[in-house]
Order: sequence, then structure tokens, then C-alpha cells
Amino acid sequence: MTAQTAIAPAYTGLDRLQPTLPSHFYFDTAHYELELQRLWYRNWVYLCRVDTLKEPRSFRTFAIGDQNLIVIRDEQGKLHAFHNTCRHRGSTLCNEHEGRLKGKFIVCPYHGWSYNFEGELVAVPKMGLPEDFDRGAYPLYGITLAEWGGCVFVRLEGDGPALDEAIRPNGRRLANWPMANLTTGHVMRTVLACNWKVFWENYNECYHCPGIHPALSRLVPIYSRTIMGPYDDPNWESHADDSDPKYRGGLRQDAVTWSEDGRPIGPVFKGLTDEERRAGHRFASLWPTMYAVGHVDHMRMVSMRPLGPEQTELTVQWLFSSETLADRSFDLEKAVGFAKRVVEEDGAVCELNQKGLRSRAHRQGVLMPQEYAVHAFHEWVRRGLAIA
Repeated sequence: MTAQTAIAPAYTGLDRLQPTLPSHFYFDTAHYELELQRLWYRNWVYLCRVDTLKEPRSFRTFAIGDQNLIVIRDEQGKLHAFHNTCRHRGSTLCNEHEGRLKGKFIVCPYHGWSYNFEGELVAVPKMGLPEDFDRGAYPLYGITLAEWGGCVFVRLEGDGPALDEAIRPNGRRLANWPMANLTTGHVMRTVLACNWKVFWENYNECYHCPGIHPALSRLVPIYSRTIMGPYDDPNWESHADDSDPKYRGGLRQDAVTWSEDGRPIGPVFKGLTDEERRAGHRFASLWPTMYAVGHVDHMRMVSMRPLGPEQTELTVQWLFSSETLADRSFDLEKAVGFAKRVVEEDGAVCELNQKGLRSRAHRQGVLMPQEYAVHAFHEWVRRGLAIA
């Protein structure tokens, strides 16, 4: 067997200036509809944590663009997803956001067509029913559903990669975190006055960090240098042996997690490697819908959904172990306050960015070398839209 050869580190920045997406991509209504069709409906979208649908017959409804869907847990514990639409004349089946069905069927409130939890049509009011009526020809419109790390995802259209494939290699970055076994301890929801891509672009670079996130830049010293990792510096070799977090990355030397003082807010997760504990955080992303952050003692999930060309709903969930939540000394504000402030700072600058994009003089911007991850996101958008 041949030993694997270690890949030598290399500079990660862009080797030349790259154009941004055109400005009209961020506010044009027709283009927004195109993105819904080709990016949001054809890719995996995060909906909720599995534990929000615990009991048999529990359901939740969701909107993705102009599409409404329902997720329900059957009597055997399996989750199913369907378009929230009756096969008779298209009525909405469930108008509530969440609940638990009283009976064993999904019953249309308009004319009483009834479906089992596998989506099969099982009952129709019989008066005037044609003899050749075939119930099997009218099941609910099914939607592809999958779970990962205690999270529920759906894909409305297409035959793209399975969720396990789509989430790689990012998903493997969190393999040592007990994500599926954690409980949501706090949820923050806000609506930002910006296009959904603006938030992703902001997430994918730290060029803005020193000016927008002073506290975060103190917690993660390398961010104060406008970069995200050691190899974002074209002169990284001159600091290759320096253990200072300002050069090697990770949290400052007296910090172990994202909190106001850098101290842990609960027991450190078992199973993390020494490198993962030293880093203090690890990110995994799935465009266009969410990213997860693993800290040594808790996790965060940040998800979004577009509400319009210039409006995005942002949801942040903080996940904790049952041991942490049961501890009487657990301080929720200490656990969520720091990251909440970072999200609010990001939201404010994203809205500022959106306003400027409306300028008739500004047709397209330019990316700096350390904005390589923004460029990768733009290339993903272009491929999805089939734009050369």
C-alpha cells in the first residue's frame, strides 16, 4: 500500500480580481423568480429540527418562495412531505402552521377528500362518484425529504444528489459533534431588508470583520486581519511557525467558545479532537439554505428563506445538550448574547449593502483576493442559473 502524500498548504486567495454578480440580480423581480425556480426549488432546503415533530400525527407547514408544503409524522414514526394542496381542485389542506391531527387522515377542509399519511387518497364523498373513479390516480404531490444531524430537509424538484452527497464535504467537518442529540434552547427570527445572496456573501468573507465586528475580531484574532484562515495571507509562510491565533487562526488564547468572556457555557462535547477544541468553532454550509457552527459546548444553526427580491427571513437556533439545559447555573443570555450581536451587526451591514445596490450607476462590483469564498458562491449561482 502506498502511503498518502500530504498536500502542501497553498495560498487560498484569488489570483486576480473577479467581477461580482450584476446588481439587478439583487432586486429585479423576474430574476428573483428565476432563482426560486432554479436554485431554491431544485436544491435541498432546511425546514426544521426533527424534534419539533415528535409525536405521530404531528405536522408543520412551510413556505418556500410561493410554494406551500406540509411535513407530517405517520403512526410508525416516519416523516413525509407533500405539497399542501388537495388533488381535487387545489385547495390548501392545512391552514395552521403546526399542530397534531385528531384523526388518521389528512382531510381537505373544502370538499372532504381524505388522504393517509403516505399521501394516498383513501376517501371521497360518494354522492355522484363515477364508477370508474380510481383513487390511486390522485395521491398527494410528494416532496423528497431527508434528515441530517437531527434536521429536516426537502427538495421540491429535480433528481439532484442525495442529501448526504450534497452536504459533503462540509458535513464531515461536524462529524464529531452530537448534532442529532442536541436540543434547541433558543431561537431568534428576524426579517432583513436585503436579498438572500447579500447575506451569504457577507458570511463568506471577513474583509468586513474589523470594522463591523470589533468584539468578534478580538475573540478570533485572525479576523482582525480581514482574513478567515492562515492561508488567506499571501505571505503566510513567514508566519508558518507562529502559534499566535492572529496567524494560525482559532480563538484567542484565553477563550474556548463563543461567549462574552470566551468561557464555556456548558460541558465540552465528548469526542472532539484536540484540534477541534483548540479551534473553538467549525463551520459547515449548504447553499442556498443554511450553515451550522460547532462550538466545543453548543452549536448554532443559521438558516434563511427568501421572502422577496429584497427581503430575507433569517432564523438562528442555538442547540445545547440536555445536560447543559438541565444545569441550574446555565445562563442563556451568556450562551446566546455574543453570537446574537454578531448576527445583528451582519444584518445591519447587509441592509446597508442592499440599499447601495439600487444605484443606477452601479452595474457590477469587484472582489478582492480574500473574497475567494464569495467568488465560489457566485460561481455556484451562475452554474445553477446556467449562466456562462
